[in-house]
Amino acid sequence: MLGVIVFAHGSRDPLWRLPVESVARQIERSDPAALVSCAYLELCEPDMSAAAQQLVAQGATHVRVLPLFFGMGKHAREDLPELMQALAQAHPKVRFEQLPAAGEDPRLTALLATIALESTR
Repeated sequence: MLGVIVFAHGSRDPLWRLPVESVARQIERSDPAALVSCAYLELCEPDMSAAAQQLVAQGATHVRVLPLFFGMGKHAREDLPELMQALAQAHPKVRFEQLPAAGEDPRLTALLATIALESTR
């Protein structure tokens, strides 16, 4: 069973989480069979370990992690691979897959360009 973790940095501001949670809801609407959770690097809960544990407890055997980072900074390049390795060790029967940072996807950058040039009148 497929699980998806929408992974973001985190913030103390509760409104900051809304777009992250919106991505998770869109994934659920796109594939109602997928198990979906949000996880945060710091400043809010759940963390990656807790989100993965929740998905595994629900039956996930393959978990894709979508990093909502615009580029491959330190968190995506260093912190996330360490977290992924810890997940694989904690759940050896589950396949964990790290997707590229969201901002690295040319479809997202094309959409942002379209939004920037779109008329709002």
